[in-house]
Amino acid sequence: MPEIDPATARELARFGFDAKLLGAFAERCAKHESTTIAGALAPLEPADTTALPPPGTPEHDRLTKLGKQAIARREVGVVILAGGMATRFGGVVKAAVPVTGTRSFLAVKVADARLAGPLPIFVMTSAATHDRIVQQIRDEGLDSVECFPQHVSLRLTPAGELVQPPEPYATGHGDLVDALRASGVLARFRAAGGKVLYMSNVDNVAATLDPVVIGAHLASGAAITAEVVRKEPGDRGGAPARVDGRPQIVEAFRFPKGFDQDRLALFNTNTFAFDAAAIDHAFELTYFRVEKTVDGAKVIQFERLVGELTAFLPSHFLEVPRARFLPVKDPEELDARRADIEALLRSRGLL
Repeated sequence: MPEIDPATARELARFGFDAKLLGAFAERCAKHESTTIAGALAPLEPADTTALPPPGTPEHDRLTKLGKQAIARREVGVVILAGGMATRFGGVVKAAVPVTGTRSFLAVKVADARLAGPLPIFVMTSAATHDRIVQQIRDEGLDSVECFPQHVSLRLTPAGELVQPPEPYATGHGDLVDALRASGVLARFRAAGGKVLYMSNVDNVAATLDPVVIGAHLASGAAITAEVVRKEPGDRGGAPARVDGRPQIVEAFRFPKGFDQDRLALFNTNTFAFDAAAIDHAFELTYFRVEKTVDGAKVIQFERLVGELTAFLPSHFLEVPRARFLPVKDPEELDARRADIEALLRSRGLL
């Protein structure tokens, strides 16, 4: 197992560092493991998806009522993923980047959730962002928002040695369930009567807490509802498909060589509604080997992805309008989408 100096070990311990797991990663570094998903692949079947009903229809009204009732009973909580650093914005915490005027991504996401009432809001941070987001919440007056950190590990060389000086990294948003449980957040949420956690990325302010989405999740009876959109040219990422007959999210890099991904019409937005009881278990999510180049050197890290939970639990795919998917990865994308984002915020009374 790679050796870690005491000072680094103390800091890592704050964020669920697992030395034994790092040792396992070191043994895997030199192996070129296949990430191709096993099993027969096929597009989703009609029963696997529903489309979000348009406003003004009886079905929209029914699902909205269902969602509002659950929110009013304090059965719904919000989880915002904010573990990432905005390297393309100059290396700042992504949650603190101003999305309109001086209002940060996190402030806008919290304000949107607050439209539904005093429901619990949880922010998943990382070793790189936790302390700064805790301070941001104080500075921006984001009351009653609780942070919990995802896990951390250390980058390795291709030979399995520690990169020097040690370089911590977050082990992927697939840490969500373990981090919710380890922090006690999930247990407290459930003890207070919480039943549904609605999760989205901090940089997608269009993934609003809409009661109709919560209602659609509850009506589906599934443990997980994944928001999906129609694919457009340039979309890169996971997509829902059937694997050995089971509908689930499959990441783009896991499709077999030669598989025509254009056969899959829908695209994963990384926005989910989870049944809190169903995810209150340990899941053996895959740690995928990832190669990166940092300061001109190749490094290896291992990450897991939250979408893989759909391989373990009954999942439903809710096709939503493209307007609910406006992620921002760099300043150019923010400039291109600012008008749409501000129009959305005005429509919700937030601007």
